[in-house]
Amino acid sequence: MNPSRKYQHIFFDLDHTLWDFDTNAMETLQDVYNQLLLSEKGIPDFNAFTSHYLHHNALLWDRYHKGFISAEDLKWKRMSRTLLEFKIGDEALAKNMSDLFLDILPGKKNLFPHTHEILSHLKTKNYTLHLITNGFEKTQHKKLEHASLSHYFTHVITSEASNSVKPKKEIFDFALQKTGASLQESIMIGDNPDADILGGINAGMDTVFVNHLRQTIELTPTYTIYHLSELENIL
Repeated sequence: MNPSRKYQHIFFDLDHTLWDFDTNAMETLQDVYNQLLLSEKGIPDFNAFTSHYLHHNALLWDRYHKGFISAEDLKWKRMSRTLLEFKIGDEALAKNMSDLFLDILPGKKNLFPHTHEILSHLKTKNYTLHLITNGFEKTQHKKLEHASLSHYFTHVITSEASNSVKPKKEIFDFALQKTGASLQESIMIGDNPDADILGGINAGMDTVFVNHLRQTIELTPTYTIYHLSELENIL
């Protein structure tokens, strides 16, 4: 540890920050569509299928973040609601789609540019790196393993393990307790203005907004970057 350095513990978000969720999810949806022969089951247009899925996935993740539905409901109901857009009421198929999606997705390896380089740089400078993620426990660990990211992180804090979700303060409190980090020596890095930046602010933690999409937001993070490589200018 470097006592003169402000930060010692760096908490990263995973999906959409380091791991390119959108690209990986689209590849996985294509695999699910092909393997389950959905074109023969009343879904002739893959683009329409993905459009409806992304719509319902976003709505249900919002409900999950707010505590209105369980993780298990989220996993299969996003598929069920997508099927209903094509007038297919088949719960068994929806659950099969969900299982296959979650089986294939963690094996995808697309990362944002400079992910390995910046994580290696931070480790070389003796920062302690952790993850705080709203993703599912087994799925997130599989993503890290397949994308060769596991060795960078000392602790992986998930919403399932902490019984809380970002942006709630409790998941950050859990993370600090588990890692032994103090609030003053910690910083949260993520792409989501609500989950990551508002979450960090709620916890009293400094934040870095990774603005891959160049969004305009009302919150005021401690720092804003547009590429992961810019972290070298902060840390």
